[in-house]
This record gives sequence, structure tokens and C-alpha cells, in this order.
Amino acid sequence: MRRDYAATRDHAEAMDREDDLATLRDEFNFPRSVAGGLPSIYLCGNSLGLQPRRAVRYVQEELADWGRLAVEGHHRARRPWLPYHRLATPGLARLAGALPREVVAMNTLTVNLHLLLARFYQPDSSRYRILIESTAFPSDRFAAVSQIRMRGFDPDDALVEWAPRAGESDLRLEDLESTVAAYGDSIALMLLPGVQYYNGQLLDMPALCHVARQAGAAIGFDLAHAIGNVPLSLHDWAPDFAAWCSYKYLNGGPGAIAGVFVHDRHLQGDSKAHLLGWWGHDEASRFSMRPAFSAAHGVESWQLSNPPILSLAPVIASLELFDRATIAKLRDKSLRLTGFLENLLDLHLAGQVRSITPPDARGAQLSLLVTAPGIEPRTVFARLEAQQVIADWREPDVIRVAPVPLYNSFLEVFEFVERLRSAIASNTASNTASN
Repeated sequence: MRRDYAATRDHAEAMDREDDLATLRDEFNFPRSVAGGLPSIYLCGNSLGLQPRRAVRYVQEELADWGRLAVEGHHRARRPWLPYHRLATPGLARLAGALPREVVAMNTLTVNLHLLLARFYQPDSSRYRILIESTAFPSDRFAAVSQIRMRGFDPDDALVEWAPRAGESDLRLEDLESTVAAYGDSIALMLLPGVQYYNGQLLDMPALCHVARQAGAAIGFDLAHAIGNVPLSLHDWAPDFAAWCSYKYLNGGPGAIAGVFVHDRHLQGDSKAHLLGWWGHDEASRFSMRPAFSAAHGVESWQLSNPPILSLAPVIASLELFDRATIAKLRDKSLRLTGFLENLLDLHLAGQVRSITPPDARGAQLSLLVTAPGIEPRTVFARLEAQQVIADWREPDVIRVAPVPLYNSFLEVFEFVERLRSAIASNTASNTASN
């Protein structure tokens, strides 16, 4: 979605003054600049979100309660640890567009993918294939391949890929439909992203669910780059499952506890179909230590172990900020930030830099290619780093930047393009001198 923007510093500052989410920026700790250098510009929230200041306080409070209460903290901490995971449930449900009973904070992303695949990938001799996108994040591919092997199938045959067309990076829905039609009834499960990590494409998740249902296949989403980034309506879209990490747009810190969604239709029967652990046992009788399993409510029965409190505390702190902002307002600001960035690139760097992220299907991330003749993209990225721009390099030639609406400003977007122009100009001058 393109809008008209005045490509000036004054306009960027005016948009910041009019931004009713601007005060949220004060809720975060930013990387410090090198002494005497340029102010840092952090555009890497698609990889690791900034630290919420209240996360520091929450972790310190849990450490203090551990010190003064020890085991009694399970019941007497200011936020008791026994039901601690439920502090994240309402916020996660709102961001996922789910019922509270459909979401739970637990484990880490790939662990959760394995738990979910163990339940929803139920192959037989005729329906045994898993479909992923050809550019899937490696961990998703590894999970799918290992599950296929563990069920006795050959990944070379059982792993199906939905690929972009030659010379493109976008995934086209009609190509997925053709791929599914080609493999008939042999596809057991589809594992797809909400936002593609490399090119930043926001996929049509309701349409993907429809394709899966028409094919008689289960479908699950990796929402690592989608949750907290774009609005979701998982209960209504009705995938079978979804999983996400919490350290990108959810700002939960490195290795933060992750999240799971299982649709309500799978939570009505008994719990024999998924893997069990003691924290999935009904809380009222959990400590009776009986051998028979009595399932907790909803997707909580999928929990294996008690959650790491110190890892979950920052997630809870960040979710409070999302509730204050609302995902609708964040999405509106995100579209304006990326629209402003696109306009600046078109005006100042046309023919030198282009975005491979679809303008009408994206979250906060733009994936940029340096296309100026004779310029080495990796060198441009290094020059950006030298100018205190914290972005993200992905092989072979993509610079990912994500102006995050919770804490990035329009002025930072303007300044990033100024520094990118300088980095390219410096590279061009260096190449000219060497010739």
C-alpha cells in the first residue's frame, strides 16, 4: 500500500510528533552508540526485539522472590509461579486471534514444532507427504525431514516443496494449488510460514487453510515472523496448529519461551493423541503424583514441564505493551513506516536498491537488494554497520530491515536511508578510485 510522503527530515519529524504510539519508544532499552559516533539505528526487531525496560524489573522481582521465598514462591511470589504461564495467555490469545484455551506459552519453537508434528503428522502408505515452502527456515525443514524419517519414509520422496517461480522470490497461491493438485491425496500435512523470513512476504493464511482443507491435509503455521507483527485470526482461519518464538517482534529476549496454538476442535476429546508431561496434568491433582493422567484445560494439557519463570517474565512484560498499543494501531503505523521507507528508496536510490518484499503483502520487514552496478552488497552492509545501523544480512545478498512500530520512529527510517545513500556513495567512490 503506497501513500504520498514528503521525503524530508521535517516531514519525518512531523509524523513522529503526530504518532500517538511514540511514547512507547521510552519503554525500551536501545543499543548504545560508540562513544562520539552517530546515534544507533536499530532495525533488527525481525531477528531480536529490543529489551522492554519493565522486563528488567520483572526478572529482578522474580530473582528477589526466589531469594526470599525459595520454594514458597510457587504460591507466595508477587506473581505466583504455579500458574505463572497463564499471565501470558490473554495477551497471546489477543495477538493470535485465538480463544484463551487454544494458546499456551511453553518450550521453544522447534521443540514445539516437533511436539505438534508428532500429533498432526500421522502418515500411512498412501498419505504420507509433508509440504513446505522451498525457502523454509532451516529449522522447519530439519523438523519436517526428521519427522518423515522417524515414520519410516524417505524425505527425497515425502518432502514436497512450494517454490517461487524462476527469477522471483514471492510465493504464488496458484502455484501452491498446482503443487497440491499434482500430488493428489498423498499430502498428509502442510507446514508453512505466516510471514516468510527471507523476503518478508505476508502469506494469505486463510487461503492456505482453505487449500489444505480441500486437499484433506492438516496444516500448521510457523508464526515466528508474524505474531506481534501482523493481525492474526487463528481461531476463525482454523489451521490445525501454529507455533512461534517470542524473541523477535514479541521482545521476549534471546531464547525466550515460545508459544503454541491448537485449534479448539482438537481439544474436545481425550489427550491420548499427543505427548504428555506432568505440567499438562490438571493443576488441582498434579501434585498427587498419581500414575493416571488427568488432562488440564484446553491446550494446557500439551505442556510437558513447568515453565522457566525467568524466561517467561520478559514475555509477560512485553505483552503488556502490546495491550497498551493494540495490534490494530501497530499495524497501521507499521504500514506507514514501511511506506515511508519505500518512498525514500524510490526517490533517492532507484536503480541502486530495490525491495523484494511485496508492497501489498508484508509485515514490518523489507528485504533489500543492492543493485547498483559494480557495488558489492556485503561491503555496503559493512559500511552501514560502521555508521551504527543495526540491520540484518542474509546470504547471499539480502539486507533485511524492520522498522518496528512499537519502538522505531519515522526519523530513524529517514536517517537509515541517508546512511544507506552514504554507504553506496562511499562504495562507488572507492571503486572509482581503485579503477
